[in-house]
Amino acid sequence: MEFFIAIYTVFLFYVFVQLCKRFLGQKNDCCYMLNYECYKAPEDRKLDTESSTRIVLRNKNLGWEEYKFLLKTMVSSGIGEETYCPKNVIMAKEENPALIDSIEEMDDVFFDTLDNLFSKSGISPQEIDILVVNVSLLSSVPSLTARIINRYKMKSDIKAFNLSGMGCSASLIAIDLVRQEFKIHKKAFAIVVSTESFGANWYCGKDKSMMLSNCLFRSGGCSMLFTNNPDLKNRALFKLTSMVRTHFGSNDEAYECCIQVEDSQGYPGFRLTKKLTKAAAQAFIINLRVLLPKILPLWELIRYALVYHRWSKEKSPMLEGVGAGLNLKSRVDHFCIHPGGRAVIDGVGKSLGLSEHDLEPARMTLHRFGNTSAGGLWYVLGYMEAKKRLKKGDRVFMISFGAGFKCNNCVWQVMRDLEDANVWKDCIDKYPPETLANPFTEKYGWINDERLSFLRIEDILHFSSGSSGVKDVLSVH
Repeated sequence: MEFFIAIYTVFLFYVFVQLCKRFLGQKNDCCYMLNYECYKAPEDRKLDTESSTRIVLRNKNLGWEEYKFLLKTMVSSGIGEETYCPKNVIMAKEENPALIDSIEEMDDVFFDTLDNLFSKSGISPQEIDILVVNVSLLSSVPSLTARIINRYKMKSDIKAFNLSGMGCSASLIAIDLVRQEFKIHKKAFAIVVSTESFGANWYCGKDKSMMLSNCLFRSGGCSMLFTNNPDLKNRALFKLTSMVRTHFGSNDEAYECCIQVEDSQGYPGFRLTKKLTKAAAQAFIINLRVLLPKILPLWELIRYALVYHRWSKEKSPMLEGVGAGLNLKSRVDHFCIHPGGRAVIDGVGKSLGLSEHDLEPARMTLHRFGNTSAGGLWYVLGYMEAKKRLKKGDRVFMISFGAGFKCNNCVWQVMRDLEDANVWKDCIDKYPPETLANPFTEKYGWINDERLSFLRIEDILHFSSGSSGVKDVLSVH
């Protein structure tokens, strides 16, 4: 009896909330995305198998065990051969990066994406009221926002914000900041620029937990244009309908699972521990408990409550999933998952009971562009648009995770049919490929052969061009 009273109470609360939204909601409390522009680096910065090998072999701190670890990591990473690397790493300056390298890395992303954004939208830089830049691993003086303001000669009363240290989920934090500013500034334009400074943070040591970042993170970024002017909603691509931010930093394991540190030899880098997956799952659960009641229809919540009640009595193993028993597709059409790595994508897919069709945009983004940190979500969204999946009225569930540990999720409503090929225009027809197999196994699988453990670094350099020379050595020994 108490259970059904609880269901009835939920129903009354739901009706009350809906009435408040309808009659007390403010018209101007909205956030429309007018456009977004993802960055694609020049062809000479592509990180294929051969260039990756050259970079790895430059690190004189590595031995056979580290090479085996890197090979295993790259093969299972889900990353392809067309991702992009910072310029200073391509130029073999990763061990002694200069400040100018980091600044130039940011300028490339900032000005390329913003030039295209202003050109496509028809909005002048002088019309921008709010500017938010998120770069976790670089904080310069003058600020990064100041560089943009100076470049485009923006107005003097612009509200500028720099976010650092927020990790891969920083993009949604920046958008939430814009949303809060929109409550004060009516009919305003805002720009969010999301990218990361990897060049100066390339790890040159041999700690395996810190070597992972070199395998996963790649160059990229995105600039987005927003407004809260309802008169421009017909020009908008998306409307933000819900957002929930979760910070799990009070948990020690979660706080330490993604952290910038120096190793025992003094090499700085970014450590990713085995506790990351657990921290992400816990933060995700906390976030969904708040977000799902905001987006799912009442009948689905009641159905879930009944199913959960039955399963709890039976102690069913089905309760183990984050979204076990929930039909998210009753109110969500697309899932835009942070392409942080294959484990992240697989974990979210399993937790929410998603199909390979749902996971395809995140997997293909990881394969083509790698983990571009806070900018990654927009490459995933771009894939959906390039594949002409996004239709007017559809809802996109955006899921992000970041250091701290944070889980920030939101829902966008598609305002019109979208089909711009954007950053994917030169390769969208090739995706999804027949196989995501990584060529590292074919070319460098011989590293796992114990019979070659007698070789020196010079020997590796000699045989790294292919497996035929290695086979000759094996035939002798």
